[in-house]
Amino acid sequence: MLRSKGYRLTPQRQLVLEAVTALGHGTPEEILADVRRTASAVNVSTVYRSLELLESLGLVTHTHLGHGAPTYHLADDADHVHLVCRGCGTVQEVPASAVEDTVERLAADHRFHVDVRHFAIFGTCAGCAVPTQD
Repeated sequence: MLRSKGYRLTPQRQLVLEAVTALGHGTPEEILADVRRTASAVNVSTVYRSLELLESLGLVTHTHLGHGAPTYHLADDADHVHLVCRGCGTVQEVPASAVEDTVERLAADHRFHVDVRHFAIFGTCAGCAVPTQD
């Protein structure tokens, strides 16, 4: 893909793509730590530039799961929504179909087309929920 668009597949870009694949979801700092296991001289700016290029080519995508750096994952694995617990911070992936009715309603009522690849829903997981007393 890189070569067909006129870019070289540098060792650093290859390592970044391999790190994203291995991590499933990773912040640039987590990706850097993984890359540095193989190439200790790679710096964070190289990781950011590589992620930017890989995203512009449609190979990776990112999601904001709260404050701070975005989380990157392979674009092929992008059709899911993230459920983020405000209590414990766990992130659960659910199929995009879980929000299909809402997405369709927004399109029909507001002519707004949702990009579920960047979609994170914040709330409380079952483990952190306070049981109600009846």
